[in-house]
Amino acid sequence: MWWFPMNCRYLFDCFKGKHRQEQIQGQEFATANVRLFSYNSLRSATSDFHPSNRIGGGGYGVVYRGVLRDGTQVAIKTLSAESKQGSHEFVTEIDMISNIRHPNLVELIGCCVDDNHRILVYEYLENNSLASVLLGSRSKYIALDWPKRAAICLGTASGIAFLHYEAVPRIVHRDIKASNILLDGDFHPKIGDFGLAKLFPDNVTHLSTRVAGTVGYLAPEYALLGQLTKKADVYSFGVLILEIVSGQSSTKAAFGVELMLLVEWTWKLKQEERLLDIVDPELTEYPEDEVLRFIKVALFCTQASAHQRPTMNQVVQMLSKDVHLNDKLLTEAGVYKGYRRTSSELTSSSLKTKGKQSMEPSSSTNIVSSHSITEMLPR
Repeated sequence: MWWFPMNCRYLFDCFKGKHRQEQIQGQEFATANVRLFSYNSLRSATSDFHPSNRIGGGGYGVVYRGVLRDGTQVAIKTLSAESKQGSHEFVTEIDMISNIRHPNLVELIGCCVDDNHRILVYEYLENNSLASVLLGSRSKYIALDWPKRAAICLGTASGIAFLHYEAVPRIVHRDIKASNILLDGDFHPKIGDFGLAKLFPDNVTHLSTRVAGTVGYLAPEYALLGQLTKKADVYSFGVLILEIVSGQSSTKAAFGVELMLLVEWTWKLKQEERLLDIVDPELTEYPEDEVLRFIKVALFCTQASAHQRPTMNQVVQMLSKDVHLNDKLLTEAGVYKGYRRTSSELTSSSLKTKGKQSMEPSSSTNIVSSHSITEMLPR
């Protein structure tokens, strides 16, 4: 056992069933698979969490750009909600998340559990989020041509499919949205905030906080009935595709005299055979057939019935292969609209399912065959 001065703080770690106690004094160190940082080291890295270093924020907390002592740039997320776990359990959970690696997932470098502080340290991505680049203010706008947008759609779909079917343990993200899609220097997408829901009480990660911030992305069965399966992520990803194609935010923009949400408006254009009207005017050149296919994939993903939506593996296939989608099988999109007076009081909501398909309970095992969606599937 190592002994340090009595005023050192204690941090706990668990790796493969072996428990170990470490002591630090204002310095970062490595233990097991997750790197642990002291609070003082992260204060120093962010200039005491100076507002000028703030690069984002959301339901889980505020994100700051930081520079470690070795010169490495990182993204430092200060968690705003109190975790339901103690230090030992928190680090064990973070250790598990840090082991989940994929080219389209943001890498979790380490964490801080110093006193009551809960902070996560991620790799830094130069181009911030898709929300900032494509959907934010004109001052931060970066023109993305169609090949970049298509690659962002496919890369994000691949990351979600990995979380659903290959990650250990399997993960339903719960909060797929433009601000959680980070972009590196080459605009390759990486999904952030995966696996964090287990760290917090349900009243933080479910309706009280999430719905208020991301109404435009919520699958109806999740928002209204609390039914959370992989198909909720599929729905949110469908909305994300429409945002990438249109350059419009699903949570801010309203369309037509009825002030429709993005999903509603796209369905209306589909009925009027005017789907290309949704394409971002900034896209002056694009392959019409491919763009139409992406829009139709989004509509398959946002159908009201969770049973009718494809799996993310099927979505990857539909986006990456030149297949003809059988859009005669499409049923109307489900749309959740909710407004809150407080974080815990739902004042109004509506589920719009005008078509023949009503909303059914979602099931992670009930899927649509890819052969029913695609009329000709390349082999």
